[in-house]
Amino acid sequence: MTFHFADLTRRKAAKQALRRVVWPLAAVVLGSGTSLVWASGEGGARRPSEADVAVASLLKERLPRTAVTRVNCQVVDGVCEVTAGAQLFYVDRTARYLMVGRVYDMQTRQDLTAVRLLEVNPDLLVGGAAGSRREAETTQASARGLNTSAAREASPQGSPRTISLAGLSEAGGIVWGNPAGKTVTVFSDFRCGFCRALSAELEAMNVRVIERPISVLGSRDLANRVFCARNRPRAVKAAYASAAISDSKPCDTSALDANERFAREAGIAGTPVIVRSDGAVIEGYRPRAVLETWLQAVRS
Repeated sequence: MTFHFADLTRRKAAKQALRRVVWPLAAVVLGSGTSLVWASGEGGARRPSEADVAVASLLKERLPRTAVTRVNCQVVDGVCEVTAGAQLFYVDRTARYLMVGRVYDMQTRQDLTAVRLLEVNPDLLVGGAAGSRREAETTQASARGLNTSAAREASPQGSPRTISLAGLSEAGGIVWGNPAGKTVTVFSDFRCGFCRALSAELEAMNVRVIERPISVLGSRDLANRVFCARNRPRAVKAAYASAAISDSKPCDTSALDANERFAREAGIAGTPVIVRSDGAVIEGYRPRAVLETWLQAVRS
């Protein structure tokens, strides 16, 4: 990470604050504690609020060697989003408590951090971040909503990762898209912002998609409703749009249990994960141009 934790250790109070970051915010879930990247360029200037200015001033005092480029205290009540170069982190309005991680809105079922990262600069997720290659890969994986321990696109020997889907029942797949198009299998979570963005890319590419929902963000109830819908492809679109699924009745969802069991055994700890027909894997969102090139490289 590029902002200096040495600044925090200079003060005992700040050091203690990092050990016990507890905010009484029932609507916010903060994730794994890994760093997230945010592009510094943002379309359209926004006039800072009084709270933004106050927090920026406090951060200058508490993190004197960190170049803060933007503070936004309007994202979530009581929390300020801070941009420092290519880094994104959060503080409370007293700038006493600092947390690096993800903000998840449980009412709208959105990963606010992931959605914002994608809106600002989708290409950042496939471009190299500053620093070492390992740091860049870890940062990109975190930004895509993937567990960094599982987000490996290559083995230690450098060969592409592959997954065999032969042992996975067809029953757990929700098929949508062009029946005559190239087939991709996607392990997804309907509350994952990057899964939603990927779904839109795949729809535009006119491919055949086998969507296999897994619950990473507590979305199993939503996955059940999609799976049990009379029109599953329409239900998939409704789920990603946070719209009502009106044609769903309780049904046997054991096939979704099989999806999640397979994902655990295959080391899939985040979403989205895309599997090509030859077993080649991409972990995380990619823009259309990258996906099209990747699909053309399928091995027979």
